[in-house]
Amino acid sequence: MSVSPLDSIAAALLDAEGGISWWSRAAHELLGWTGQEVARHPAQRLLVDPVDDSFCRTERAIVHRTRLRHRAGHVVKADIHIAGAKDSDERLVLALPPEGPGSCHQDRDIARALLAQDSIGVAQFDMDLGLVRTNAAMDALRPRNAEDNWLCRLVARDGGGEARADFGHVAATGASVAARIYGLGTDAAASSALSLSCFRIDQALGVPVGIMVEATRVPETGPARIGDAYRNAFDIGQSLDVVQVAQDLTTVLVPAMGDYAAVDYPDDVLQARDPAYGYHGQEAAAPRRVAVKSEHGAWPAQLVQVGEAVPRVKESPEIAAKVVGDVLVADAALARRILGNDPVLLLKFVPEGMHHSLGCPLYRGGRFFGYAQVYRCGTSAPFDDTDIKLMHDLCARTATAIDHAFRFTREHQTAVVLQHSLLPPSATHSVAAETSGIYVPAGGAVSVGGDWYDAVNLSSLRIGLVVGDVVGHGLEAAATMARLRTAVQTLADLDLPPDELLTRLDDLVRRMQLEADEPDTVGGSCLFAVYDPVDRTCRMASAGHPPPALVTPDGDVGFIPAAPGPILGVGDNPFEVTTVTLPPGSTLVCYSDGLLGRDVVQGSEHLKSVLAEQCTADRPLKAVGEAILARTPHAEHPTDDITVLIARTHAVADESTAMWEYPADPAAVQHARAHVNAQLEAWGLHELLFSTELIVSELVTNAIRYAGRPVTLRLIRDHVLFCEVSDPSSTQPRLRRALATDEGGRGLFLVAQLTTRWGSRYTDRGKTIWTEQKLTPR
Repeated sequence: MSVSPLDSIAAALLDAEGGISWWSRAAHELLGWTGQEVARHPAQRLLVDPVDDSFCRTERAIVHRTRLRHRAGHVVKADIHIAGAKDSDERLVLALPPEGPGSCHQDRDIARALLAQDSIGVAQFDMDLGLVRTNAAMDALRPRNAEDNWLCRLVARDGGGEARADFGHVAATGASVAARIYGLGTDAAASSALSLSCFRIDQALGVPVGIMVEATRVPETGPARIGDAYRNAFDIGQSLDVVQVAQDLTTVLVPAMGDYAAVDYPDDVLQARDPAYGYHGQEAAAPRRVAVKSEHGAWPAQLVQVGEAVPRVKESPEIAAKVVGDVLVADAALARRILGNDPVLLLKFVPEGMHHSLGCPLYRGGRFFGYAQVYRCGTSAPFDDTDIKLMHDLCARTATAIDHAFRFTREHQTAVVLQHSLLPPSATHSVAAETSGIYVPAGGAVSVGGDWYDAVNLSSLRIGLVVGDVVGHGLEAAATMARLRTAVQTLADLDLPPDELLTRLDDLVRRMQLEADEPDTVGGSCLFAVYDPVDRTCRMASAGHPPPALVTPDGDVGFIPAAPGPILGVGDNPFEVTTVTLPPGSTLVCYSDGLLGRDVVQGSEHLKSVLAEQCTADRPLKAVGEAILARTPHAEHPTDDITVLIARTHAVADESTAMWEYPADPAAVQHARAHVNAQLEAWGLHELLFSTELIVSELVTNAIRYAGRPVTLRLIRDHVLFCEVSDPSSTQPRLRRALATDEGGRGLFLVAQLTTRWGSRYTDRGKTIWTEQKLTPR
């Protein structure tokens, strides 16, 4: 039983005093009040904004937009329609959803135009699939010799068949049917089909009242073959692989249009190069067969096989015409004449028993993408105008799909080149660690993303490890990645701690969101870790990034419990620092979520097992990375970028470092100079005695003078000599040029002249000023 549209209208009946005397079920659903709760109560109580009493007593029909009180406390906006009756004090009140100005008239205009046009047939059915109305175009689609009620028979209970089942499903579920082919006609001569699109009609309050059907005629030959071809044509171009597009075309052509079909591509298409504009005749390279289909099993062995070059055929008007866009219809005699009655060419091109063929170029935008051929053998009828039009439509769709694949390939290749050019070298070697990076772009229809990794050398032999993942794919994601990687390198060079670096990076992403047209497309995750080979600690912070895996020298595998902060761009949330001590020879594996796949838990366990088996202390890091990809099932055709950064840590020997702590006493400067001289002589660095003594004297003096608390001095010897002075003050030193009349201000200037590099960084207990000197004299 169909639902009446009136059942969904919120209505009430008011008496002469404006009290509610009747309350509909829809009104109860709209406002939550039952009929007993509102009976005899003034209707004014339901209004958020009070109005004059005459509002409910008018004798003419009015519409008033107002706000109503829901029983739960919230406000419901509605258009109140009030109509009076002659010789009666009662009023009928209807509450309908608010409508825009003139929307009712616009809806009527649209419906009138839809029914009045004469190119597309339109019919309306009720919820029981009873015919309500049709337009003239639908009446004109009546097949020859069909009854006047042919459209009703299409959806009749006792003969509607597939059409009735589909339309009934639309009415019941609201799901639409697009371009579905249904056969019509009562004799073979007049055989035809209709392409029908069907959708449900809902009234303003969402109650279904019927279905609307739009129809166009699709001629077909034989038993619905052409209709099947049009329906299956939607599958062409679902893949962005040009060879798969050719295979899709042959699948549509056979058996809908013939017994055999083949598609040939020039080498430009196969090598992802845009073909040159225009027709180049015999100067063009010979095409290559890329797809075939046979209705009778295997493709005949004597014909050109997939992968083989197509033999050249002597230039003729028919050959030239087919390449520039014409569809070539040939019978056996014409085929022999085109091939010059060459028995070798006839064997390569013409299937046994072929009596008709249809060929069409894959041509778009002035460029020749290939050629498609379909053959009919045995007793099939010749190709007619309907077949020619269908072949042209299918080939045009195929050429469009190839062009789209080229556009994607060009952007994908550009983004991959840009991505790889922005990434650091895949392998680095430093005192702190050796690293190996891997980047695998997403495959299939997914463009390259914004994953990146980096290894940044920091002061005092430390190294910074970075892995990030930018939201989205394509060139915009790669450009965003470049900005973030540059920002990380700049912030890391300032020796910021991991949490402070991610906070600054988060601010940058938020500014980028303000600049973007779609803020939700800018964001990402990042992991930043700093490893110190002297004290062998690794401090890291995460912005929504997966935790790194750790493989100890003993072979134990686990994940570092780094606290996952919010992703970049959220803001107003602090990042936490996790500190771990790594034995020399530990392997740290940082990665993006593309490595884990859709199931993060299962992917993490799989990665753990692979590392336990493959990541041994004597195995090169590059081989470890290759093993990880080889053992990951989805790494061959990943749906997301895969980024892996593997670092094997080293440690500075204890005998290569020396550290002293001094009280806040100016006399301690003399002891510092003595300790430094003795240590340099023990290391055999006599050429650095004078410069290092001056550097230490200046830095320790400044620390004692301005910090006023104990200071620490540390020397680190490797390929360079590092000198560090740490104090509890958070005031950073500033290099300036002293005037001739100044009594001070020259200390840091002298330090800068005597060192290769110098700088300062904040620590948990203050700051550290460091200098770097080469071990050989300048």
